[in-house]
Amino acid sequence: MTKILVFTDLHIRVAGETPGGPDPLERFAAGLAQAQARHPDAARLVIAGDLAHNGRAEEYARLAPVLDGLALPVTLMLGNHDARLPFRAAFPAAPVTAAGHVQAVTDIGDLRLVSLDTLDDRPARALPDAGWLCPDRLAWLDAALVGAGGRRVLVFAHHPPCPVGMPRMDAIRLANGDALLDRLRAAGNVAHLFCGHVHRRVSGVAGGIAFSTFESPGERLPLLLDPGAPLRAEAAPGAYGVILAPPGTIAAHAEEIAGG
Repeated sequence: MTKILVFTDLHIRVAGETPGGPDPLERFAAGLAQAQARHPDAARLVIAGDLAHNGRAEEYARLAPVLDGLALPVTLMLGNHDARLPFRAAFPAAPVTAAGHVQAVTDIGDLRLVSLDTLDDRPARALPDAGWLCPDRLAWLDAALVGAGGRRVLVFAHHPPCPVGMPRMDAIRLANGDALLDRLRAAGNVAHLFCGHVHRRVSGVAGGIAFSTFESPGERLPLLLDPGAPLRAEAAPGAYGVILAPPGTIAAHAEEIAGG
């Protein structure tokens, strides 16, 4: 059975700049240590975006030593709080497409993992925190789906492509989410879509595609159903995801971080 660990929304800050509460890097390191101890048989670690809080080189420089030397292979992704150039400078080995986007394909047994770069850094973007998949990224995805052969495909995107019922977060979801869902549905081989961004555990079906989101190891958002509710995190231990993929099944679990 294939097992994949997922962390998302680390929001690493420069040391000393955390506005109260524990350092996000310490929360992530504690969660990663727990995950490795409990799941030494994991095949891969996926970190699904918002690695840094402000996309600063100093933030990525704090994260890099925590990941250096891991026996577990890592897939790094970008979210709306990230910045592509400082990220690539800090992690030069991270795969990128011909157009310079941080996207990757990883085949593990009968699974194909496809990670997408939903960072919208266009100068004229309407909503700075919403996601976007440009034609280059979508064409790359098409090729990745076609090339999967008989493998089951797990797709990872920081931004959910559909509303999850929280108006403030729905406003900054993947802006062209239908373009993503249409492709995943047409491919016929996508077993599940995994996202971050909303800082909550959410599961559902969108456009015929089953999806799940995972919680941050640092901050959880309450269920904000009021459009006027402020985006204010609540006290929570933080969590990470554990994907189990025996033949014919995909199960997504969330584990809370002890002592968080």
